Amino acid sequence: MSTQKPAFFQSQVLGHPSGLFVLFFTEMWERFSFYGMRVLLINFLTMAVIGVNPGWEWSAENAGTLFATYAGLLYLTPILGGMIADKFLGYRNAVAVGALIMTLGHALMAIETEASLYGGLALLVIGTGFFKPTMTSIISEMYKDLPEKKDGAYTIFYMGVNAGAFFGMMLCGYLAEKIGWSWGFGLAGIFMMLGLLQFWFSKPLFGEIGSAPKKEEKSKPQTSQLDTLEDISSDDEKQPKETLNPFTTFDKVFTVLSVIFGLVFLLHGPFAINGVPLIPDFFGIYSDGEEILSPKITFILIGLVVFFFPLIISRISRYERVIRHRMITVVIFAFFTIFFWMSFEQGASSLVIFARDFTDRILEGSAATTFLVIDLLLTFTPLIIITWVLIKLWGASAKIIRLSNIILVVCFMGIWGLAIWKTNRDLNTKSYELTVAMHVTPDLDKDGKQKVDKKTGELLFAKTPVTVAMEKTLTDSDSVEIVTKTIGEYKELIPGNEILATFELGAFRYVDEVKEGMILKQIEQHPGKSSPIIKATLGEVAGNEVEITTSWFSILNSFFIIAFASLFSKWWESKYNPSAAVKYGLGLIVMALGFGILAIGANGLEEGMRVSLVWLVFAYLFHTLGELCLSPVGLSYVSKLVPARMIGFMFGMWYLAIAIGNYAAGYLGGKIETIQEQYSMSTFFLIFTIIPIFMGIVIILLNPMFKRLMHGVR
Repeated sequence: MSTQKPAFFQSQVLGHPSGLFVLFFTEMWERFSFYGMRVLLINFLTMAVIGVNPGWEWSAENAGTLFATYAGLLYLTPILGGMIADKFLGYRNAVAVGALIMTLGHALMAIETEASLYGGLALLVIGTGFFKPTMTSIISEMYKDLPEKKDGAYTIFYMGVNAGAFFGMMLCGYLAEKIGWSWGFGLAGIFMMLGLLQFWFSKPLFGEIGSAPKKEEKSKPQTSQLDTLEDISSDDEKQPKETLNPFTTFDKVFTVLSVIFGLVFLLHGPFAINGVPLIPDFFGIYSDGEEILSPKITFILIGLVVFFFPLIISRISRYERVIRHRMITVVIFAFFTIFFWMSFEQGASSLVIFARDFTDRILEGSAATTFLVIDLLLTFTPLIIITWVLIKLWGASAKIIRLSNIILVVCFMGIWGLAIWKTNRDLNTKSYELTVAMHVTPDLDKDGKQKVDKKTGELLFAKTPVTVAMEKTLTDSDSVEIVTKTIGEYKELIPGNEILATFELGAFRYVDEVKEGMILKQIEQHPGKSSPIIKATLGEVAGNEVEITTSWFSILNSFFIIAFASLFSKWWESKYNPSAAVKYGLGLIVMALGFGILAIGANGLEEGMRVSLVWLVFAYLFHTLGELCLSPVGLSYVSKLVPARMIGFMFGMWYLAIAIGNYAAGYLGGKIETIQEQYSMSTFFLIFTIIPIFMGIVIILLNPMFKRLMHGVR
């Protein structure tokens, strides 16, 4: 045990140093903020610009393009941030710098202007670059004298990751959708700031761990950021003798060119949305005036060729046969990684739109009661457990880091308060009968013909609420029908009164004086838009009602990870532990089955129709099971198969593959509206069913080849 950190090891919680739980909570608040913001972005951008909770009404394609750029950059900046932390800042300072920059980014997001949106996202990308690679590096440094406890430490740490994602998406999403977007974005920033303060005031617990490198250390090779990977490398006797392979001028030139191509490609989308494309038209390939390949696609293909052939192949070819084969294996795995994340990350783009616009999220009666019980357990069970961990941490470290622990208590008081407020609001939401006038018109298909009921053969009609603006234009020939609907509201309303309402996202919504004024102001700012306000008569209470927020579905991934992680861990430790290629294939196939479920559920789905929430629940279940199959493979095999002098470079290449997958996820997710209109929603989900299944089968069939290329490494 190192003598440099006695206080660190003397203060323990659940058999681990208290400092691990400081990192646990720091990462938890960062993930709270990151996922809390991420679950809102596409929803906010594509929400109608006029309504009780207006967004910006971007097209799904433009929103997906912006998200693609953001998601892609998130996996590239940590490469540079990790290098700066290694050589200059030290890990603790890098965490603090990253957290501060991200806090400012979240604050800008809450302003809700276009300039603040782009500025906020830029700061979040930069801040993540400092924060993301350094947290695990601190743990690696902490446990370098206790390797036997490192697996348990990372298990605890990643529970913090999932807990933060869980509560961030639940509470930021709820606040944003029920009160206003700026509240959700702002809440993410508040907890990021509190997480920064909690970490900063915990310094006495860490001693020299994660501190800035001293002058004499800066001249030494910095490999500590990759200790996490190297700790799980294969035994030395399996590693052939490594020869030096320094970066030549040729390598450096093509590395710079690859970075330029990548950055220009990623930034092209947001600039193009604002009418300033970065990639000129002459990059496109045309024939007889028709575009064969767009400038954007041609540009990135050139960039990938520049990166792959002169750089990757050139460097790999300089190693001896065994090392060369192992590195080729990593490159192939990285290629298949793209297809997994391209599909899996639909959870942040297209699945948000599907949950909002095509899923029945309003429950009444016994269904509402059942959901409320489930949601109550989901909300408070993990909160009780994590609060218990906080109490343990306080008992073990209060004398050393009292101020840090006080900030943690403030955080948890806030979380408990929000959770109780959310639960109370849902429990007190009632469904009222509503008498409203509906304009009846023929229900037309895409070709302009009136639809016919397939069972009865009768003509179908569409019914839309008569707004105040429509009343002035209706004539005697227009068909109007008085119908009884329902409206949900948590405030006490008086039956028999005439109220104002809007019809949004498949439901009637109460408009009070404040919301009426806001809607009228929105209409002034957008002259081409008509008022959605409806006059209706309120009836008696029909029962209890709950509207599930769009963001609620996103928490299922974190919940299922916590529920099934130990089961998969036992599987990997058993004699039935599959090979890397089989795990990868299973991950792709099982995840794809989730999209297959959605394709079945969305069969025949048309605009205005909604499917049961059960389809999304099972989809997220299979997506998570696929993730758990694939997660053990990734970076652990980079460390096992790549020589130490190339591990940083290949680590960067691996994250490049994830960045490409995330970019593709956002870009393709933005096509949901286009594909749904031109083909069907089932067709959209089949894309993410067929491609990953095909890739999963291919990589399983390649398993014998991988065994030969890996030369005994498992």
